[in-house]
Amino acid sequence: MKNLSIIILTWNNLDATRRCLRSIRPVMERDDVEVIVIDNASTDGTVPTIRNLYPGIQIIANHRNRGISAARNQGFMKACGQYLLLLDNDTVASPEAIEGLENYMQSHPGVGLCACRLTDEKGNTQPSLKPFPGLKIKLYSLLGFKLPQSQFVTDEEGCIEPFYVIGACQMIRREAIGQTGMLDEGIFYGPEDADFCIRLRRAGWLIKYLPQYSIIHTYQRFTNNHPFSKLAREHVKGLFHLYFKHRRIK
Repeated sequence: MKNLSIIILTWNNLDATRRCLRSIRPVMERDDVEVIVIDNASTDGTVPTIRNLYPGIQIIANHRNRGISAARNQGFMKACGQYLLLLDNDTVASPEAIEGLENYMQSHPGVGLCACRLTDEKGNTQPSLKPFPGLKIKLYSLLGFKLPQSQFVTDEEGCIEPFYVIGACQMIRREAIGQTGMLDEGIFYGPEDADFCIRLRRAGWLIKYLPQYSIIHTYQRFTNNHPFSKLAREHVKGLFHLYFKHRRIK
């Protein structure tokens, strides 16, 4: 068994994917690390390019866009690592951040998932810590109302315990996936990260945010830029699926 499996989902963003893979090259060279790329039917040459540049990477090439949950579940099923790192392809990671998360998981067996700080290319911290999601909170956000600042618990090590963290960079314990189950494939695109964290917490696992480690996330926000696209509609469907599933209509 490998110690770490890095799972990267791609869909028509070859330049970002190549940059992401370059950033984790030092980690890829470890004997106890595997990298799995799941491509959701890209048409920009992603699959042949990665196969040519990185012959050691395992690639799952889907013939249609299966969405985030189903594609990442393919990665989960193929992975051999004790820890599974979900990494968006629009991130620029670092060996220090990845190994910091990995070491934290090894020394904190009650933690099912941990994440690091996300920043833009100028070093500004992105809002990746989230409260318990609900329809009312989402509507207030969309309408531009100022929401009360969420308060999260900080432990003696300076690590924060949010309700959930976004899925751009999550390190997950294999045992936690075995107990909680994989991502909900009823959610094509959107709040699969929130749903998974909710289920982890209900199963008794801790979720931790480690601000001392950071990676760059370009934060594409496709649905904000294309509010009437098919993907945006799928995102809205995913949100209502989450709200009804967890009775968060208020």
